[in-house]
Amino acid sequence: MHRATLVIMAAGIGSRFGGGIKQLEPVGPKGEIIMDYSIHDALAAGFDRVVFVIRKDIEEDFKAIIGRRIEKLVSVSYVYQEVSDIPQPYREIFAARTKPWGTGQAILCCKEVVDSPFLVINADDYYGKQAYLAAYEYLTKTSQSEEICMVGFVLRNTLSENGGVTRGICKLNKAGYLTEVIETHDIVRKGTQGAAVNAKKDEVEIDLDVTVSMNMWGMRPSFFQVLETGFMNFLQGLDKDDLKAEYLLPTIVGELLEQEQISVKVLTSKDKWFGVTYKEDKAVVVAAIKALIDEEVYPSPLFKR
Repeated sequence: MHRATLVIMAAGIGSRFGGGIKQLEPVGPKGEIIMDYSIHDALAAGFDRVVFVIRKDIEEDFKAIIGRRIEKLVSVSYVYQEVSDIPQPYREIFAARTKPWGTGQAILCCKEVVDSPFLVINADDYYGKQAYLAAYEYLTKTSQSEEICMVGFVLRNTLSENGGVTRGICKLNKAGYLTEVIETHDIVRKGTQGAAVNAKKDEVEIDLDVTVSMNMWGMRPSFFQVLETGFMNFLQGLDKDDLKAEYLLPTIVGELLEQEQISVKVLTSKDKWFGVTYKEDKAVVVAAIKALIDEEVYPSPLFKR
């Protein structure tokens, strides 16, 4: 079996969830959280290690609810995404900042512990089994070190009934490679189409069958150097009073594509995405997980105690 690591970004504050730590909310009948199902699917696909990206202030709760259980199943490491974890002299320049630096920094935190091809996911997203199988196959069977991959989803399978969502709308060439990612905000279902509001505050129509990014990226350790260089450039370009700008992976990939410095293979999953962007989404996820258990997609309890 080839080595591959699952990197789970779990440091997000989750302000739209209405307080609490949304990544640790139980959704399964035996108290399972979304990460349990992600890890279950990744291990079944062949991944042999898990790296959790968390914050120090949630470490105790995180390990009590999921970390120590998963440590019994697979090799586990923890890395910590902190606002102050940036090169000097930027720590002093941005000392007043409290907002995390974004998904690019979250992945960069793994540089010292990840030495195999790896798949990055959000902690509060359920992606389905097909995505992990496709990603593992790509990461372990291809050797193009300059390539990364992205698992794309069908927009209609990723919407929330409880409010607008942000998705990276993807454009692909005929060979199935990504050519552009357009970060699109407040997407909702409107009849048989999707709708969003553009920068001019005008409503625009979106095809519900378009491919979107859900922050599920497959990479190799060589990509850490790309992220490190890009993060320094990002910090250098910020005004000292800009306390909210984030180093985001879709933006990073988009800029690299424009500069023709990277190629991104898109692997498409038809599975339905579930997530807890809003507190009201939890009931939907609980019902969806129950249906999958009833269909014998998952056992209950998910893991033997």
